[in-house]
Formats: sequence, structure tokens, C-alpha cells
Amino acid sequence: MDQLPRACDSISPREAIKRREIAFKLSHPDPEQAQTAVELLRDIEGVQKVNLKDPQRIELEYDLRVISLEQIEDALRHVGFKLDNSLYFRLLRALFYHTEECQRANWGCGQSGPSCPREAFVNRYQRIRHAKDERPEHWRHYL
Repeated sequence: MDQLPRACDSISPREAIKRREIAFKLSHPDPEQAQTAVELLRDIEGVQKVNLKDPQRIELEYDLRVISLEQIEDALRHVGFKLDNSLYFRLLRALFYHTEECQRANWGCGQSGPSCPREAFVNRYQRIRHAKDERPEHWRHYL
């Protein structure tokens, strides 16, 4: 939280902390994608708490001054997670994206921090060991 945009300094943490739920599709090669997402999100700047709610859903708490739900979900999609796109979740997502974008614009926060959240996710995702590929590292370069 040391790297908040200057305009966001005056916003109270109580106003800025958001609690949301992210749901994942059932049909995915990784049946534990919610658990994988929990492990990935724990080290992301701005994410305060993340818990597994059930095998397809997670609950997270994050600081809107640093990162938004849209940035989190875009980054998850970018690294291969499949989010639930049922009508209910699409409507919730649209509502949250719009309200958070308006809040950040009113606060003058703009883009969060000095680095792009997507890059933080990609770097973190590439560093964690995935159970999908059991081959030694030197064998992976041949495919």
C-alpha cells in the first residue's frame, strides 16, 4: 500500500476495501482452478484476503485504490482461468466494474500503481509450479 497514487492518499481504507466473489466455470482442464486462483492472488499487490468459498468460487478482499475487480478478472482470464459467464455473474460483473471505475475516477486514482496489475499476475503465475506438467524443466523446451 506504500505505492498508492497521490490522489488516492486521502481516501479512507474503509471506503476503499471491497469484498467480492469470483466464480469459475466447471468445465476446465484444471478442476482445482479456484484453489489455484487463491494461491495466485495471495501475492498480488492490493489484494488483502482471498479464501476458497467452494470448488468453483473464491471470496476476495482488495484495496480499490490499488487494483480493481476488472483488473483482477482480466488478469485471471489472461493467464488461462475460465470465469463463470452466466447471466447472473455477467450482470454483477458489469455493475461492479462500472461502480469501481466511477469511484476511482472520482477519487482521481486513474491507473493503479507504477506497474500494470496484469504484469504482476503474469509474473506470479509463471513463477508458481503447476501440477499439470510433471516433466523436468529441460524437457519442456522441446514441445
